[in-house]
Amino acid sequence: MKKIILTGGGTAGHVTPNIALIPGLKKLGYEIKYIGSYDGIEKKLIEEIGIPYVGISSGKLRRYMSAKNFTDPFRVLKGYSEAKKYIKKYRPDIVFSKGGFVSVPVVLAARKYKVPVIIHESDMTPGLANKLAIPSATKVCHNFPETADYLPKGKSVLSGCPIRSELLSGNADKGRAFCGFTNDKPVIMIIGGSLGAVAVNNAVRAVLPELLKKYQVVHLCGKGKIDTSLNDMAGYRQYEYIKDELKDLFAMADIVISRAGANAICEIAALKKPSLLIPLSARASRGDQILNAKSFKKQGFCEVLEEEDITDEKMLSTIDKLFSDKEKYINAMSASDSTNAVDIILNLIESCRKK
Repeated sequence: MKKIILTGGGTAGHVTPNIALIPGLKKLGYEIKYIGSYDGIEKKLIEEIGIPYVGISSGKLRRYMSAKNFTDPFRVLKGYSEAKKYIKKYRPDIVFSKGGFVSVPVVLAARKYKVPVIIHESDMTPGLANKLAIPSATKVCHNFPETADYLPKGKSVLSGCPIRSELLSGNADKGRAFCGFTNDKPVIMIIGGSLGAVAVNNAVRAVLPELLKKYQVVHLCGKGKIDTSLNDMAGYRQYEYIKDELKDLFAMADIVISRAGANAICEIAALKKPSLLIPLSARASRGDQILNAKSFKKQGFCEVLEEEDITDEKMLSTIDKLFSDKEKYINAMSASDSTNAVDIILNLIESCRKK
């Protein structure tokens, strides 16, 4: 039995690409284990699909001042000790890491026991967790050609992002039935990420009365971010999080409004959905979403509004432009070079395991 450990966590974007690989790994005969944090979102997502899950201690590595900067290093050390113990006992053939801070001790522990490690970096420039892990990696997969400039020579593999195959099998009629929508108005889908996005939610809700004159709106707003005062608005449905019906909601959507996390926008592009991307502000991040969004806009896939530039008028005019010119965006996405990320990564896993 071939054995693999998958790791990654903190947000759904650090988990769903791993989930996309699991059916193929099973076909190749791998026994799969997952290492994540004790109680992160990855625990729920992985246990729901029946993959054995191991929790370890995890601490965040911050660039800014925080009292937790003094305690979290001890959590990371504890996680490293727990990961070493498990890897020594389980003896995996290979480790695949999707990133997030919980993955760092796993990758370092794998290096100690000479287990090959493949890392996937979604954003154009590596995040802090992957920067720490890359020296221990055998190969580093990535989505954007420009990312190779930030990686050691010989480790870079342009793979694209693994997309869950079920997202491609949605049914628009089922999506409309689920939301109680009609066929006479187009549908806008808003995604703020697994944790929601206050700026995106606020921007959409500020223009909701105008939007609903032309469109129907399904809003995935994040845990604890439902506005109950809007529940009775005709043509508007809001949910904290959607799992099984997500493919159907995507299928019925004419336009998608989203943050610009790499995994999310790769899924949107794979589904050929014109999108308005509202990247996380550089004030609240390292600016990776801004780079991701600009790259996709340059390729003709989307329009971009940065948080600081949002006005009600710009929101409405950009949405109308997306809808009226939607074929132009769809054609650009259809004409782009597409790679089968799942097959590329599975072949790489097999190759690195044998070496």
